[in-house]
Amino acid sequence: MIGSARLFDHARRGHRVRRVRGLTLLELMVVITIMGLATAGVSLAMRDTAGEQLSREAERLAALLEAGRAASRASGVPVRWQPTQEGFRFEGMPAQSLPERWLSSGVSPVSSQAITLGPEPVIGPQRVQLSNQAMPARTVTLVSDGLRPFAIEVGAAP
Repeated sequence: MIGSARLFDHARRGHRVRRVRGLTLLELMVVITIMGLATAGVSLAMRDTAGEQLSREAERLAALLEAGRAASRASGVPVRWQPTQEGFRFEGMPAQSLPERWLSSGVSPVSSQAITLGPEPVIGPQRVQLSNQAMPARTVTLVSDGLRPFAIEVGAAP
């Protein structure tokens, strides 16, 4: 009885028993959800720059040129890549067999020179320089020595 009287006396004087408390699972899930939403908002707010779009278009064009080159060699039919006002076309291939438009608006080749892709296994050296209307001073150049695949020229300057 004496022990219980002592506890009652401590409680009456304002002494409280300290309880260590951390985050509950629900609070932790709310914090993680808020962080996820903030991250998603930031990533959606970031825009592609014109330079990144131009590099992506150059990589895509290199792949398309190689596809046209392989189709020309496989069929034995000459294929030429020709820039147009709306985009480009592959002459000598069935219509709509390869894309004929740029993915980004404002991208265009610097010159309107056609590129011969085959059917010979070794073609002459080829070069395509692309620019974007949003950044006219920056260009990206695709090159092939006629034997190797088309690739972006490192250190291409305007």
